[in-house]
Amino acid sequence: MKRKHKLYSRPKRPFDKTRIEEEAKIKEEFGLKNKVEIWRTDSAVKVIRTKAIKLIPKTKDEQKALFEKLKKIGLNVNSIADILSLDKRDYLNRRLQTVVFKKRLAKSAKQARQMITHKKILVKGRVIDSPSYVVPVDAEDKITVKVKK
Repeated sequence: MKRKHKLYSRPKRPFDKTRIEEEAKIKEEFGLKNKVEIWRTDSAVKVIRTKAIKLIPKTKDEQKALFEKLKKIGLNVNSIADILSLDKRDYLNRRLQTVVFKKRLAKSAKQARQMITHKKILVKGRVIDSPSYVVPVDAEDKITVKVKK
């Protein structure tokens, strides 16, 4: 059995007032459950950045493959500089919870989260019950609310 590794790392300074206030604003804006979700997205963005840094000396084809992968997710990148300037807010905007709220299928981000966990949201006709699901661009217009029978 594979060992499950952490998908995030805790902040180095646990009582940094500016970081705590910033995370509280982000948590409220995106309707997140806890700050671990912020740390998780921060780690995901760091992974993307490190991949981009490793691709600097590589060929253009390998760089284009990464750009295409990120464009499918919905991150607008055309160069490695764009990838290095990515922010956790850019990644949080691609979560299913945020997309459902922005499409006005829910009145608030918290309600969007509740609808997703209660299996009321369909993506391409399939139930997705994870609010942290990163929505591809082609599936964004295929998000619907489950109809009662």
